[in-house]
Amino acid sequence: MTVAPNPDWQHVAVTRRSGIVELRFQSEDGPLIWNADAHREITEAFHWLAMDRTTKVVLVRGTGDAFCTTIDVKSFASTSWDEIWWEGRRMLNGLIDIDVPVVAAVNGPALIHAELAVMADIVLAAPHAEFADRAHFATRNTVPGDGVHVVWDALLGPSRAKYFLLTGASIEAAEAQSLGFVHEVVPADRLPDRAWELAEELAARSLPVLRYTKAALSIGFRRHFAEGLSHGLAVQGCGHWSLGGIRPPAEAPADGAGAVAAAAPEEEPR
Repeated sequence: MTVAPNPDWQHVAVTRRSGIVELRFQSEDGPLIWNADAHREITEAFHWLAMDRTTKVVLVRGTGDAFCTTIDVKSFASTSWDEIWWEGRRMLNGLIDIDVPVVAAVNGPALIHAELAVMADIVLAAPHAEFADRAHFATRNTVPGDGVHVVWDALLGPSRAKYFLLTGASIEAAEAQSLGFVHEVVPADRLPDRAWELAEELAARSLPVLRYTKAALSIGFRRHFAEGLSHGLAVQGCGHWSLGGIRPPAEAPADGAGAVAAAAPEEEPR
């Protein structure tokens, strides 16, 4: 089979080796800043991989000492809800449609769209990693309906998922491992090597067996996700409409713990 050339994205660096494709999320060679371009490119990356018949294992990781902690709300201001809805449906469905094992290496705090990591089949985390949803209700008064409501319900159970999404509470790596959605806590300097080690072990299997195993292990979640995503996006859109559209918050959270950057994109990331 012919191997497709690696695309050139601003926020997704692609490395391919021995049947393994690594997607490293980044902004200007540092931790990913979630913005409209990253939203589009990550959607494209997942669908590109889902259509690649040569890949045996996918590795997802961040850059630097954080997975993603900052969102540039202003970058979405000129984007219609229809476009966001269209991409939103396809982004996580694209990740689900990758029909080979996905390994995630969470290199630090994942406060914005942590579901991109925890939806992986194997999740590794650095000791200082933490998981929270600071992109929606708790920080931005936005309905968490773009798939996070389904993912965290599946991982934490309905009661704890509600607390997690309504309060913006964080879960540290050690606790995440005890809860079962992180599988290994690995020293930060060893994390990339351990992720590649696991990916190489998986890639030693035949491609058809990898695909069929992934299909068998994903049946229940895929059904649950398909039922919840469109309705969740619909009520998220209703929430935006009730507030007058997608807009940056009037001010950043006073305690500095929130992950929202209302400043212009050229401001230093924080």
